[in-house]
Parts: sequence; structure tokens; C-alpha cells
Amino acid sequence: MIRMVDIEKVYETGKIRVEALKKINIEISDGEFVAIMGPSGSGKSTLMNILGCLDKATTGEYYLDDMQVSSLSENRLAQLRNRKIGFVFQTFNLIPRTSAFKNIELPMIYAGKKRGFMRERTLALLGKVGLSDRAGHMPSELSGGERQRVAIARALANEPSLILADEPTGNLDTKSGYEIMDIFSKLNEEGKTIVIVTHEMEIAQYCKRVLRFRDGMIVQDELIKRG
Repeated sequence: MIRMVDIEKVYETGKIRVEALKKINIEISDGEFVAIMGPSGSGKSTLMNILGCLDKATTGEYYLDDMQVSSLSENRLAQLRNRKIGFVFQTFNLIPRTSAFKNIELPMIYAGKKRGFMRERTLALLGKVGLSDRAGHMPSELSGGERQRVAIARALANEPSLILADEPTGNLDTKSGYEIMDIFSKLNEEGKTIVIVTHEMEIAQYCKRVLRFRDGMIVQDELIKRG
């Protein structure tokens, strides 16, 4: 599904030149569940932005489902994001004065789905994340764990093949964090490809593979052994 070839990302501000990513080569297959770990400033978020088509590499090639993303226009990138990628963020990024139902529905509105389909799909997604009784609640009326469940349901709205989650448990207590990871595990069992950035090894243990970053480079690529 994902192939990165010699990806580099350089930020230049005046005379200051920062190499955020250096010659990154990654392959992630359909159905993988991957954790990205590393200290602050190691390149994790830069990598996620490129994976999610929110930013472009300075050099190198990025292929998503055999499509060379590096050469696409901004409009094509926006279409690709809405169709193929679901995003989950540490800060939830829900619209504050909009109900859980409407937050989940929003990506489908942008995709031009029919109203009947959107209602049916939104109700199904609320059920999937255990929030059928919270459809009309505003984000301020939900706990952190519930808000992240809404964010996951929203990420699934257009049936993306890839889920990208940046520190999805970072603002949650331990119990809620584990519950969120249980949802991701079930989604992976259903065939979703999931890539998660995390600082916590307890969270990474839910995944099947860990990529460790340091100073813009991959320093370790290991499979998680079970039991």
C-alpha cells in the first residue's frame, strides 16, 4: 500500500537548514498495523504529514496504492485524502458547536454523498465505536475517550483504506487509551491499514510492527512478538 523511496524533507529559514527526514525507505503492506516511535524532533510528525498527503517531500518518491503522490496537484491531493485516508489526532479536532452525529457526517458531505446514505452510515459508525446513545451530544458534553471515539468514527466515514493516528491516546487516561487501542485493533482485524505515532511502548505493543526514528532516520524496524 505504502512505498517511500529515498524520501527527504528539508526546511530552510533564511540561513538555517533543517533536515527533518534523511533518505527514508519504507514499505507498508495492506492490513499492517504499524507504530512510529522516537524522541521529539526525530521526524515522526513530518513523516506522518507526508504519508497523509498534508505535506510533500523535498526529494524522493512516495507511492500510495501504486499512485505516485509526489507529483499530484493540491486538488488531487485533497481528493486522495478525503477518499483513501482517515486521520485521528491527539487533540480530537472536532468542531466544538456541532453534535457527534454532525462531526462524523462532515467528510461525507464534502464527498457529496446522499443524505439517506449519510444518516445510515453515521448511525452505523456511532454503533461501531459504542456511542449510539451520544449522537446528539456536543464535544464539550463528552469525555476525552468519547471524543476520540467520535474522531475515529469520523475518520472511517468515507471507508478509507489507510488510518493515520498521531498520538491518539496522548490526551487520555490509561483506561481510555487502552479502549481506543482496542478499537484500532478490531479495525485492523477487519483489514484496515493503520499507522500510529506514539511515545508509549504500552500503546505500541498493540501494533504488529514498530519503526523507531532518530535524527530524521529510521534506526530500527522490528516486528512485535506476541506472548
